[in-house]
Amino acid sequence: MQIYNFSKDNGKKIGIFNSNFIMSRIIETNKGAHIGCMYLEENGIIGYHQATIPQLLLILDGEGYVCDEKKEYFKVRSGDSIFWEKNEWHETKTETGLTAIVIESEELNPSLYMPKKHWDVSSVSF
Repeated sequence: MQIYNFSKDNGKKIGIFNSNFIMSRIIETNKGAHIGCMYLEENGIIGYHQATIPQLLLILDGEGYVCDEKKEYFKVRSGDSIFWEKNEWHETKTETGLTAIVIESEELNPSLYMPKKHWDVSSVSF
């Protein structure tokens, strides 16, 4: 499991075509990709399972916890993205709710565009 940051602070100001916005690049793929939006309500959970394909989870709103195959939990919030390789065991849960976009594709390399997140605290146990 790798955790990245796609927040506004890591974006680039775009001014071409009289534009005025910040773009945080996330991923590029030459192979097909499945993209979906997940809504976890209070005490929501994406149960512990093995990734059938590389997965990138982008937290848009709210906060929660993700774990790796060691069952070590890490707190994530809006602006964080979590990458799991194919066959990696993982889980996502929230006490207060979160909204996330999931991108699944055989060809994902989030480190091309997003910096890895630096942790202020160690993992959390449940």
